[in-house]
Amino acid sequence: MAEDSPKFIIPETYQVSRDDIGAQIGLIWELIKAPLIVPLLKLGVYICLTMSLMLFMERLYMGIVIIIVKLFWKKPEKRYKWEPLQEDLESGNSNFPVVLVQIPMFNEKEVYKLSIGAACSLSWPADRLVIQVLDDSTDPEIKQMVELECQRRASKGINITYQIRENRVGYKAGALKEGLKRSYVKHCEYVAIFDADFQPEPDYLRRAIPFLVHNPDIALVQARWRFVNADECLLTRMQEMSLDYHFTVEQEVGSSTHAFFGFNGTAGVWRIAAINEAGGWKDRTTVEDMDLAVRASLRGWKFVYLGDLQVKSELPSTFKAFRFQQHRWSCGPANLFRKMVMEIVRNKKVKFWKKVYVIYSFFFVRKIIAHMVTFWFYCVVLPLTILVPEVKVPIWGAVYIPSIITILNSVGTPRSIHLLFYWILFENVMSLHRTKATFIGLLEAGRANEWVVTEKLGNTLQKNADASKNKTNVKTLKRPRFKFTDRLNTLELGFAAFLFLCGCYDFVHGKNNYFVYLFLQTITFFITGIGYVGTIIPS
Repeated sequence: MAEDSPKFIIPETYQVSRDDIGAQIGLIWELIKAPLIVPLLKLGVYICLTMSLMLFMERLYMGIVIIIVKLFWKKPEKRYKWEPLQEDLESGNSNFPVVLVQIPMFNEKEVYKLSIGAACSLSWPADRLVIQVLDDSTDPEIKQMVELECQRRASKGINITYQIRENRVGYKAGALKEGLKRSYVKHCEYVAIFDADFQPEPDYLRRAIPFLVHNPDIALVQARWRFVNADECLLTRMQEMSLDYHFTVEQEVGSSTHAFFGFNGTAGVWRIAAINEAGGWKDRTTVEDMDLAVRASLRGWKFVYLGDLQVKSELPSTFKAFRFQQHRWSCGPANLFRKMVMEIVRNKKVKFWKKVYVIYSFFFVRKIIAHMVTFWFYCVVLPLTILVPEVKVPIWGAVYIPSIITILNSVGTPRSIHLLFYWILFENVMSLHRTKATFIGLLEAGRANEWVVTEKLGNTLQKNADASKNKTNVKTLKRPRFKFTDRLNTLELGFAAFLFLCGCYDFVHGKNNYFVYLFLQTITFFITGIGYVGTIIPS
């Protein structure tokens, strides 16, 4: 007699008709919810709360330190030796070191004249200044335009050279590295780097170089970026809010406490000897600037950030360009952390607390945790707890801590305080891309070394505005337009649908009123999903 096979008995309350698909899905959900979904979601909540507390403590620490720095710390001119460089009647300009100015560019049709013109206007003895335009452009017409501009400047007695390469190996890092190999660079002591859309003021070198001349342990002097198109649209205002916190707080705190921060890749002056000692420019990640800064710091070099020395620059004004930029800025640091964490741990020249600061604060919390907690907590875990009421999120984790973190983040741009709520929603959307890029960097996946140059418009929009005011018949330059299908971002639209469903469920069945936040976040995901965030003009 054959043995009876074991049978799985389903309670009568769960038994449904085989033809009722909706009921069958509900049955499966109930069967797996208690033993699988609830424990996993609770674990997700605990992890997110831990990351949220880590970010909160980091922001609180930064807030306390920046208050102390602003109230009691000496300014860089007082902390370090600083004296203006003067011409000597006998030796002439020999008191001034020879400075190299590098301007890397790639198909920069709209802005190449701005950066070249600003570099040529620097107040520095002509015989002690070398300007190097590193053009990696692939468009022959643009290459010719840039070369002609360099020739025009050279004809006026300016020491400017136009350099091209046969290929783009190493991208920006490769161009900068190649530029330093030129024979005429050997007598240069310092190198100032400006991206194609950056316009330093004439006194830039006179204010920055004395720090390097009088303090042999300083390798880098970094200036702050000032955005010429911050009021162009809502997208640029959101970027201004994020970057102002970076410069006002993060760079200032790093410079004041550990004489270390990440080089911003432009608007900085390096001691060439420090670059060489650190191993030169490397193209192993998309953040060659941060890579060089960390390596130089591990060899004992100090950095100085000057918040009152500002350089005009441009923010990406299209969402597509901004997404590519954020991918590079998020993927690169994560990939660099993967490559350098053990090198930092084993380093013997750096003090223990500086190692802690670089590994934990600079890399782990700011470059990894900050992106992940924003996305996973507020765009995934919190909405899912609405569908699984057995899992609770404490109000301090869902409301109080995020509110404090947001307030601390807003100190950089007081004029945009009225946009703070939308900035939160927009940052949540961007955290989706930053988290994705962070994982790509940590795992060194396919797009880890993807480099897309950020599109710049220069003074195109200003020309349009001037032409409109004057009502001239001159043909104005048009801002790039895209087909509606090109604007669509399916990932954002997918999350908009997910959050909308969670919001509807909470509106009908929920008790925490999360649907208010979820519907607003849905709208933000939808706006970015159809690619119109860059067309909204802020008030």
